[in-house]
Amino acid sequence: MSVSTPKDESPSSVPYKKVLLKLSGEALSGPDGYGINTETIKNIAQDVKDALDLGVKIGIVIGGGNIFRGVAASAKGMDRASSDYMGMLATCINALALSDSLEKLGIDTRVQSAIQMEQISEPYIRRRAIRHLEKNRIVIFAAGTGNPYFTTDTAASLRAMEIGAEVILKATKVDGIYDKDPAMHKDAKMFSELRYIDVLNKELKVMDATAVSLSMDNKLPIITFNLGTRGNIKRVLQGSKIGTRIDF
Repeated sequence: MSVSTPKDESPSSVPYKKVLLKLSGEALSGPDGYGINTETIKNIAQDVKDALDLGVKIGIVIGGGNIFRGVAASAKGMDRASSDYMGMLATCINALALSDSLEKLGIDTRVQSAIQMEQISEPYIRRRAIRHLEKNRIVIFAAGTGNPYFTTDTAASLRAMEIGAEVILKATKVDGIYDKDPAMHKDAKMFSELRYIDVLNKELKVMDATAVSLSMDNKLPIITFNLGTRGNIKRVLQGSKIGTRIDF
């Protein structure tokens, strides 16, 4: 999918002051399809740095599907709670990898985990996370909500509300939300805007229903866009009309 490259705007025109960026674990695997691709994570880190340079406070929730998917393991007979906890551990690996890439670019980061792992991360504490953001540090939230049966999409909605984010930026592998899978249907239509209720009623699989419902109840907009197009995080923050916006 091709995305036009609009002219960058000045930092003063940025409409958001604090955002929550949701990254799938699969985004880190790049062309490998599994694990962490070094070049891909460097590119993501650079895009995040360019966005941070606009003066926006950024929190990140990251998935773990490039390493382990709890739901998939559960479907094959593994205990659901155990498999979900394993998936949470996978998100911690990804959070540390992303933190390392960002730190190499001179960005201060903090990894906060919903499951206590004192040697590798801080415990998730809401007020501490907000304080880190005030100091222009990027906070990477790992281990989802810390509870089985909840996805990292739900964690993204929850953390966004807790830190006072103005929008969730859902980075995906496609340009936005389509009425059907664009990889399988050439006539797939992309929506530029959707209402929360439409996403739920049409069962569009951009985020799980719990995450969308939480965002709807708290009037938190969601913008989905293609992470594969370099510079898209910055463009979305500058208000460029790319991707799909979910709102009332």
